[in-house]
Amino acid sequence: MTGFFTRQRFGRPQFLAGALLLLFLAQAVWLVRSELRMSASNGLSSSEEVRIAAGWRQIHGGEIAGAPFPDPPGALPMDVSRDDAGFDAEHSPLISLVTAAPLLAWPQSLLTTESRWRWLPRLPFLAFGVFLGASLWYVARRLCGNTGGFLALTLYCFSPAMLQATAVWHAEPEILAAWGSFGSIFTAIAVAHTLYAPREVVLWNWRRIVLLGISLAISVGSQFSMIVVVPMALAFLFYLAPIRRGAALIIWTAACLVALVLLFATYFFHARAFLSGMQHASFWGATWRSFTVLAVYRQVGSLILRACPAFALLIPATLATYLAWPRTRYFGNTAPLLVGLLFIALGMAHPRVAGAGFLLASVPFLFIFVSGVIADLMETPYRALVTACVWALLGAYILWSLLALAQVPRG
Repeated sequence: MTGFFTRQRFGRPQFLAGALLLLFLAQAVWLVRSELRMSASNGLSSSEEVRIAAGWRQIHGGEIAGAPFPDPPGALPMDVSRDDAGFDAEHSPLISLVTAAPLLAWPQSLLTTESRWRWLPRLPFLAFGVFLGASLWYVARRLCGNTGGFLALTLYCFSPAMLQATAVWHAEPEILAAWGSFGSIFTAIAVAHTLYAPREVVLWNWRRIVLLGISLAISVGSQFSMIVVVPMALAFLFYLAPIRRGAALIIWTAACLVALVLLFATYFFHARAFLSGMQHASFWGATWRSFTVLAVYRQVGSLILRACPAFALLIPATLATYLAWPRTRYFGNTAPLLVGLLFIALGMAHPRVAGAGFLLASVPFLFIFVSGVIADLMETPYRALVTACVWALLGAYILWSLLALAQVPRG
C-alpha cells in the first residue's frame, strides 16, 4: 500500500488537476440545480422521463428499453429517436439503464415532482464528465508534459459544451459517447506501444484488452454510429506496431468480443431483443449531401466555437504553426488532430442526434492538439511571449465562461 501512494502518483500536478476537476464538477452541479429548480413545477424533461421509464421497466423485468418502446405511435416526444417499428435506432439500452439505475436508492420518489431526489438521474453523467476530464488530463500530460496537460484540462473544465453535456442541461446525454470514443482511441494507442515489450503479448495485455473492450462497448452502446471507433482502433494498432500486426489483430479481436458481450449484457442477455435491436440499429446513417450546403459549415463552426470560444484564436494559430513548423508534426499532435477532424466530418454527415454526439466527441481531441502545439511553442526562444499570450487568453476564457454561467437563472 505504501508503494501505491507515492509522490509520482499523488504529487502537486495530481492535486492541481483534482482541484480543476472539482471546479468543473461544481459548475456542472450549478447547472443541474438551476435546471431542476426552474422545472420544479413541470417535473423532468420529456426525453429524460422516457429514458427513466424505459430503464426502470427493464431493471424490474419488463421490456428491454427501446427494443422496442411499448408506447403507441405519437406518444413519445419528438426528441426521442425511434424508427417506424418503435425501436431506438440510435442507442442501446445503456443510456436508459444508466439514467434509471440511481433511482433504485429511492424508488418511492420515482418521477414525483415534489421529490428532492430528481437530481439522482444526473449523477452518472456528472461522474462521466469528471472521468473524461481526468482521462484528458492524463493523456495530454503523457503526450505534452505538464504544460500541455494543464492547458488541455483548463480548456475542458470551462468548456460550455462539456459542462452542458455533463449536466445534461437542455441536452441529450452525449458525454458518455464522448468518453467512450476518447477511451477507445487512446487505449488502442497505449496497447500498441506495449506490443514492443518482450513478454507474452496477449496474456500481458489482458487488462488493457478488457479496458479497450469496455471503452468500445461504452462508445457503441451509447451511440450506435460510434462503431466507427472499432476500425479506427485497429488502424492505430496496425500503424503503431507494424511488426506485431498478428498480435495486434488478436488483441483487437479479443477486445471486440469483450465489447460484444458487454453490449449483449445491456439487453440483459435477451437474445431475441438483442438481435432485433441490432437489426434496427443505425450504425451508419450518414448523408454526404450535407457537405454541399454552406449553412451546415456555418452551423458546425458555430457549435465548435460554442464548445470552446477560445478556439476562435487557438485553432487558426495552432493549425498555422502545425503546417509551417515541421517540429510540431509528430504523432502526438497529428493523431488527435486527424481524429478530431474525422469526428467533425461525421458530425456534418449525420444530421440527427448522432451528429451532435460526433461533434462533442471531437472537442477533447482538439483540446489535445491545441495543447500539444502550444507546449511546443513554449519550448522556443519566444517562450515568454507565448506564455503571456496563453495566460491572457485563458484568463479571458475563464472569465467569459464564469460570467455566462452566472447568468443562468437560479429558479
